[in-house]
Amino acid sequence: MPRLIPVTSARLGEHLPLLDLLTDDAPLSWVRGGDGLVGWGSYAKTAVSGVNRFADARKWWHQQLEKFAISDSVHLSGTGPVLFASFSFDPDEESVLVIPKIVVGMRNGSSWITWIGDQPQPALQEEKEILADAEFNWGDGSLSPAEWQLRVAKAIDEIEKTELEKVVLARDLIVNSHRPIDARKILRNLGAEYPSTWIFAVDGLVGATPELLLRLSRGMVTSRVLAGTISKTGNDEKDLALAASLARSSKDLEEHEYAVRSVADALDPLCTSTNVPESPFVLHLANVMHLATDVTGALIESKKSVDAFTILEKLHPSAAVCGTPTEIAAKLINDIEGMPRGRYAGPVGWLDARGDGELGIALRCGQISGNELRIFAGCGIVAGSDPEREYAESQAKLLPMRSALEKH
Repeated sequence: MPRLIPVTSARLGEHLPLLDLLTDDAPLSWVRGGDGLVGWGSYAKTAVSGVNRFADARKWWHQQLEKFAISDSVHLSGTGPVLFASFSFDPDEESVLVIPKIVVGMRNGSSWITWIGDQPQPALQEEKEILADAEFNWGDGSLSPAEWQLRVAKAIDEIEKTELEKVVLARDLIVNSHRPIDARKILRNLGAEYPSTWIFAVDGLVGATPELLLRLSRGMVTSRVLAGTISKTGNDEKDLALAASLARSSKDLEEHEYAVRSVADALDPLCTSTNVPESPFVLHLANVMHLATDVTGALIESKKSVDAFTILEKLHPSAAVCGTPTEIAAKLINDIEGMPRGRYAGPVGWLDARGDGELGIALRCGQISGNELRIFAGCGIVAGSDPEREYAESQAKLLPMRSALEKH
């Protein structure tokens, strides 16, 4: 029988903030408000694709777990071996799974380190590394602004003529640099500017998502749904008035209702009860406000075989990133969006050996490929949408990544 590989989790004393600990060796992140997980070094990595990608991901993860001898004196969600996962929006594109060599976690003032292998506990960086500045050249993505607005108009026409109720259309921008783009600088800036979002990085996909697709903790399921957006002005009084108008907007409430319904319908068969608040709250971020609803549930005891992969397969794609009805919206996206989404708008986050985990939807993000970064934003199109207004909304959603890249 092959020798098992040691995996050790131990408590930590004081250390730098999580995002400042990251090395340039395949940085991984899932951090919100300073808490969460970061990892680096790749112990094992694979890609899955096709309609069975969630089942294939589960199989690969379980095969890796069989090789480990786990020594965990911390016993919290996120201790022991951790899988970082980033799934594509479209099943035919590639999804990536990574098990890091080293993970550092922090929650409510307690922190820990997990490492794979026989070596003693790895030392952490004691001083924040200074990251070099770079120069950037921005260009259009797959479509020009005018072309994208024409696609939005076409989508509105389809909604008026067919059974389609809502479709999410995304766009991209491409930026090039004279040197390889460092994910860590983007992550630090996003963490400082958007502490209430989840700051993520998996295999070059980096971003700050406000949308938690799935939290699974000891059989309890949570999903945060965002749909309906308005830009902030920076004037508190005006922004309060805008928040009130967002909460009353029939167009935004309709878009939000589709998204909440799609998540609640997906969770319902798996849970003894699901709790869906009657009306959304307004989530305030640095540059925009969203209508938000937290849907919660308790997994049915008899469904012990249900895990995060099962739930992800039910939840993705939700109306928040695809549309309603799903099949019709997905076909229209394929026909008119004009770009491959890659892992944008797919599930991203982590799972541990117990089956606990947190995965968001990869929004407000970009894909790093050497000296190039491709950033994404999407908008929910319904019957009352206006192409110019949707373009302005997409610009607001691109801003976090633009400023995180360029901020010194």
